[in-house]
Amino acid sequence: MNYIWCGMIIVSIIVSVFNGTVNETINGAFEGAKSAVFTVFSFAGVMCFWTGIMKIAEKAGLSQKIEKLLRPVINFLFPNAGKESKKYIAMNMSANMLGMGNAATPMGIKAMQCLDKENDRPLYASDNMCMLVVLNTTSVQLIPTTIIALRVAANSANPFSVILPIWIASLTAVFTAVIFAKLYFRRRKL
Repeated sequence: MNYIWCGMIIVSIIVSVFNGTVNETINGAFEGAKSAVFTVFSFAGVMCFWTGIMKIAEKAGLSQKIEKLLRPVINFLFPNAGKESKKYIAMNMSANMLGMGNAATPMGIKAMQCLDKENDRPLYASDNMCMLVVLNTTSVQLIPTTIIALRVAANSANPFSVILPIWIASLTAVFTAVIFAKLYFRRRKL
């Protein structure tokens, strides 16, 4: 990947020399770097806020309530997962639903480690492990904090206008992925 980025930079510099736009290219690079730093700081503030909210929710016992609420869905999606795995899956799903991919990642890793311990074929991913990957790839986001934070950083006039399209797209992706995964699991067992 580093070679690709270096190649793109070298090609852009060579093209700017031939086009006589070296100053514009250099100014664009510095402006892009400045914009990236501003975006990261704006984004970091929102992520810290939501990660703190998740920590408070966990300490207040909200994680257990969310786990209880998600239990029927988790039992359907992960029929033979253990109790500890289901706990981490619930926390991972709730963080993803709140749009906190960075906060969901540690819980997803913990859930995958637990599912791996339960796996009776260590050379292959179990159905539960595959389903966790499917859910993390297509996760439903009720509050898309990452996108909203980026839109706020870009001075969007209405940063929340993307919520309904994101709900539609993420729900469609999840249902489609889960249906195909379940069909594949069933077909493979025949």
